[in-house]
Amino acid sequence: MGYQKLQANRAAAVTPSNTVNIPYVGDAAGDKLWACVLYVGSIAGGTDLKVLTAGGDEVTFKGLTAGTFIPVQVVRVFATGTNVSEIIALW
Repeated sequence: MGYQKLQANRAAAVTPSNTVNIPYVGDAAGDKLWACVLYVGSIAGGTDLKVLTAGGDEVTFKGLTAGTFIPVQVVRVFATGTNVSEIIALW
């Protein structure tokens, strides 16, 4: 059976930006991973997270709590419209 990725094996902090996508990473199989799921560590500044999905949709997740996972493939976290912090990308 070939390599199957059942959970994330890479993680990095995310800096929200209105113009810059989350950088891609390589996985153990050498594939480039462009989209990621997110973890929100803190809601000290608010409860909203605005993202660009891998499918090209701009969406704002509202009412998040600390420790929330966003199970959507994301390529960008917008600075405008995002007021949560300690965001971690998981590939």
